[in-house]
Amino acid sequence: MTFLLRAANGLDRFAGACGRLLGWLTLAMVLIQSLVVALRYGFDGGSLALQDAVTYLHGAAFMLGLAYALQAGAHVRVDVIYRTLSARGKAWVDAVGCLIFLLPLCAFIAVGGWYFAANSWAVHETSNSADGLGGVYLLKSLIPLAAAALALQGLSQFARALNTLMQVEAEAARQHAAVAPTQVKEQPRALVREAAGTMREAAGEAGA
Repeated sequence: MTFLLRAANGLDRFAGACGRLLGWLTLAMVLIQSLVVALRYGFDGGSLALQDAVTYLHGAAFMLGLAYALQAGAHVRVDVIYRTLSARGKAWVDAVGCLIFLLPLCAFIAVGGWYFAANSWAVHETSNSADGLGGVYLLKSLIPLAAAALALQGLSQFARALNTLMQVEAEAARQHAAVAPTQVKEQPRALVREAAGTMREAAGEAGA
């Protein structure tokens, strides 16, 4: 259980680092977009490179934010039944959902994104605008990286769910072990009481 928690904590720290980077990227995106608006309406000018920079930052923030959003519980989920479950039930839902839905989805995105990025790298794809930014292949490379980061965070949740299940089972075993000696002690007493009752009934029948 200690190993599972250590692994989960390490993956959570990685997702937290992505979240902090996401905050800086969002701030930079807001500042650059404000500059674009000021240049357009205040100075009757503009910059295609700055507009592309906003697009790049938005894409990077979205990609890097997937794992952080999963850690923070910000992904949309239908919890009409989930919120009524016990800790054991929630752990089972998290574990099964990770293995059946999340990890296969991450694998699908990673494989598709890998070929998508590879094709972009092959031609060193740049902006469609002559004055735009280059390095579109770098932005597309974030797709498989985002899928990998999301999968790692999913493994973190799976490790925590597995740890919860192990703790619940261990607690149930301890309670069973605590109850078992009491039941063993009560059985001889019950047998004695039953034998005494049988003897009294026999004595009553003999007296009659």
